[in-house]
This record gives sequence, C-alpha cells and structure tokens, in this order.
Amino acid sequence: MDLKRIFVLVFDPDALSSQAISGTLREAGYQVSLAVNEVDALSLCEQKLYNVVLIGFEPNQLFAVPFMDKVRSLSPDSQFILMCAGGTIRTAVETLKSGAFDFLPKPVDGARLLESVHKALEHQIIVAEDPSVRARLRHTVGPNIFVGRSAEMQKISSLIGEVAPTDVSVLIQGESGTGKEIIARSIHEKSRHQNGPFIAVNCAALADSLIESEFFGHVRGAFTGAITDRAGRFQLASGGVLFLDEIGDLSPKGQGDLLRVLDDGYFRPVGSPKLVKSNVRLIAATNKDLEDACAAGKFREDLFYRINVVTVYVPPLRERIEDIPVLIESVSRHFSTKHHRRPKKFSPEVVRLLQSLPWPGNVRQLRNIIEHLVVTVPHATIQPGDLPAKLLSSASREPGFVLKPGMKLSQVESELIRQTLLRVTSNRSEAAELLGISRRALHYKIKRYGLSNITAK
Repeated sequence: MDLKRIFVLVFDPDALSSQAISGTLREAGYQVSLAVNEVDALSLCEQKLYNVVLIGFEPNQLFAVPFMDKVRSLSPDSQFILMCAGGTIRTAVETLKSGAFDFLPKPVDGARLLESVHKALEHQIIVAEDPSVRARLRHTVGPNIFVGRSAEMQKISSLIGEVAPTDVSVLIQGESGTGKEIIARSIHEKSRHQNGPFIAVNCAALADSLIESEFFGHVRGAFTGAITDRAGRFQLASGGVLFLDEIGDLSPKGQGDLLRVLDDGYFRPVGSPKLVKSNVRLIAATNKDLEDACAAGKFREDLFYRINVVTVYVPPLRERIEDIPVLIESVSRHFSTKHHRRPKKFSPEVVRLLQSLPWPGNVRQLRNIIEHLVVTVPHATIQPGDLPAKLLSSASREPGFVLKPGMKLSQVESELIRQTLLRVTSNRSEAAELLGISRRALHYKIKRYGLSNITAK
C-alpha cells in the first residue's frame, strides 16, 4: 500500500496520547497531522481531505459527535475512529451510532490501532462518493514496490514524470516479475486521465477466435453464444488506459487487429455496422526483445513502431541490488499491516543475504518471501536462521552478473564497476586497483554511469 497517499488526522487534547498514536501511524507509513484543539483540527480539515480522523476524548466530554458533523461538511468521505479513556460499552455503542467507524479504548494498543485504520480504509473504498478519493484508494491495495535509490530507478522515475502528462504510447520492457504493470499504473496515476479506468489485458491468454470480441466487443447475435451485447476492452478503457501485458505473445491476427485500430482510430464491435471512435491511451509491456522478434518475422514491425513511441526498460532485481533494503522495508510494512502483525525488522545480515540472491523471479519473488517471513516469524527481528533453507543455499553461491551477447561495452563496464563497489569494496582506491585503472579514471566512470551513491554491502 502506498501510504504516502493516505492522510490521517489525530485530534486529541491529550498531548502525550496524540504523540504516541501519531508515532505508531507514522512508523507504519501513514501521513499524519496533529491537533490538540478543535479550531486547529477544523483548520487542517479545510486545507486537506483526510481519509481517517481519530478523535480522543474523555467520557464527560461531548465535543466528539458535533466535531464529526463539522468535518463531514468539509469532507463527506472521511472515516472516524473515536478513542476514549475509561469509556463503557454504552459509550462505545453511542459513538458507533453517531456514525463513527470504530471505537478504541485508551490507552490505545498499537496493533489494534493499525488494524482499525486499515479496515476503515477498506470501508472507505466502498462508500466513498468523491471519485478522486475512490481513485486514490483503488491503487493502494498492494505494497509500493516502485521504490529504489539506484540510478536505473531514478531514471525511470524521471522518465515517467516526462511521459505521464502526454498521451504517447509507452512500451515497458523487462523480465517477468520486475513490476511492469506497477510502472504502467504509475504513468496512469500521474496523467490527466487518472480518474479514468485502467484496463489490463493478458495478450498471451487471448485465443485467435476471441481476440476481436475481447478487444472490440460484440452485439447480440454476432455469433453462437452471443446472447447479449458485450463491451470490449477498448470500450471499457475509454477515457483511460488500455494496458496490453505480454504483447510479444499476441498472435499475428491479434497484431493485425490492434494495428488497424491504432492506424484508423476507430473499431467496429463484432456484428455491428457502426464504427466506434477509440479513446484510450495504450501502454504495452513485454518480457521479450521485440526488435529480435521483428527480425525473426514473429512480430509486426509496423505495430512495433506504433506502440514504441517511448520505451521504459526495467532492469532485473539482480542488477539493482542497492534497491533491496528499501524494497524490504516497503513490502514488510505493507504485509505487517495487512496481516495484522507487529512491524518486523530485518537484521543487517539478512539484508546482505537477500542482496546476494540471484532473484530469477525479481521483485515478485522478493515480495512473496517477505510476506512469508512477516506471517511466519513470531519475533520482532528477522535473523538469517529464519530464512528458508533453499534461500540460504542460493545465497552461499558465488555472486556474479550475466553478460549477454549484444550488450554494449559501456553496459558491461558500468555493471562491473557497480558490482565491484557493491559486493567487494566501496573504497575507491581499492576498487580502482582491483579493476586495473587509476583512481581518477574510476572517479570519472562512476560519475559517467551514475554510481556515486553505491556502497558495499
């Protein structure tokens, strides 16, 4: 869950209580504002829409319910959690009847607090009337794996910022599990059509006989079994993004159908005499080298040029291991909240072990391993002995990096320097000696390849 987009207001006249509660929420990753009086709390609500508002009060105080009404006039979709010291069951029932989502007794238990906030957000997705609120929540259902401090991820972030406000077609290339769909969603969320739909299609799963109907829809009676009109993916994605995943596996017929609508700007539902204007932004993704596929006659060259206006290449996780500590933190925080576990810490030894793995499944594999550890390890700090035996076996192998035919010499040189700084030594003089170049030459190459922030594990 990208908690940077979730805003929580803690309004509690008890300063010590409010500091403790806000600290727990901030540690979990939420964006938290504090207020100890009603004037400041309402002023904050006038400036920002809060997803959740927590209100602390004493049993003899009556401001909580009227305060909720005032906030609702500013932010109808806010969810309220009331907190009271020494409150009775009757107090809890009355607060819930007044429209609060939940009631927590003070002192508030941290795990119970995080669970309540998480459930309030799930409820808000269902009941929110404001489409911008729904859109913001709709894309926070998974951990934020689009994080990293490597030069590669910084370049991707910069490129997303450039292309998102436009309507150009984007091709995202990278191995399976690198997070291509997350990048596609990030482009969509930063675009002017962010409140429009995001429709994903797995091209590898489309049968030739169904491609036209899947893409363009059909009308009743168009073929046997067409008992009613059905909208296709181009219609469902109207005003938003059509994400074509694994487009390299699209059949020749599908490639022709897709090229036709991209060239003409119109499509015809199967069995319909009417043309429909296409109103989608196309983002495609593949784990194949489409240029090689074009040369081999397996992918249409004209279609490749239509979908490849801008290319985003996502490197495999093994080539950006400096991002792993940040990914561990992000994914662990998400699953601790989702599964109602106390936040876990990963010892430096575990982080180093995870950085030494080959990661054939990339970020998806890392995500699954972190979820497993968060759920199954009972203690607060995860140690090497908590890792599955197969992982420890993989980590014990001598690390390296893959050279592929056709790689540029600059890519090989950059990766060799990066791996030396990461896995051997971050001392520039020692690294230069190992690489057989002068310290000055190494400094120049580090700057050229954007490796200034590399430190050894």
